[in-house]
Amino acid sequence: MVADFGLPILHPHPLSHFFLAARSVTLIPGRMSLRFLDRMQPLALVGLRLVLGAVMIAHSRHKVFGHMQDYAHFIASLGIPAWLGYVSALTEFVGGILVLIGLVTRFVAAAILIDMGVAIAKVHWSHGLQGTGGYEFPLSLAAIAFALVLFGGGPIAIDAIRSGGGGFRRGKST
Repeated sequence: MVADFGLPILHPHPLSHFFLAARSVTLIPGRMSLRFLDRMQPLALVGLRLVLGAVMIAHSRHKVFGHMQDYAHFIASLGIPAWLGYVSALTEFVGGILVLIGLVTRFVAAAILIDMGVAIAKVHWSHGLQGTGGYEFPLSLAAIAFALVLFGGGPIAIDAIRSGGGGFRRGKST
């Protein structure tokens, strides 16, 4: 016996026809399977991309538009070459845009991951995990970037459309 979602019913229950008719995905009596959520995984990657991209753009907008030199001086005060301040600000802003649209996602997410790692090590670590200036938020952004490095932008991204792995298909439909 196979459920609507193509999943085998492991232990048929006397009321299994009722569960299937109600569009429930109960495989074992008393337990519910959430495997139907597997179809939503591409949306999770879109959500991660949107959050990381929007936060990075918002966080770096003031650096890029008007305070780039001040930011480079701040970076130099941390013992890092000042020119890397420009690289950092552009990585956050342009990288945020690219992650948002899903273009070169893995590469840009790796750059953001490095950027957040340096921010945690040089600025936030001394403040502890929580509190003013703590590293909990940059750590969260780094975790999102790490997930995008591993999983990529997903099938709902320009990367997938460019590589032929997603988006609109040309030619014959199967």
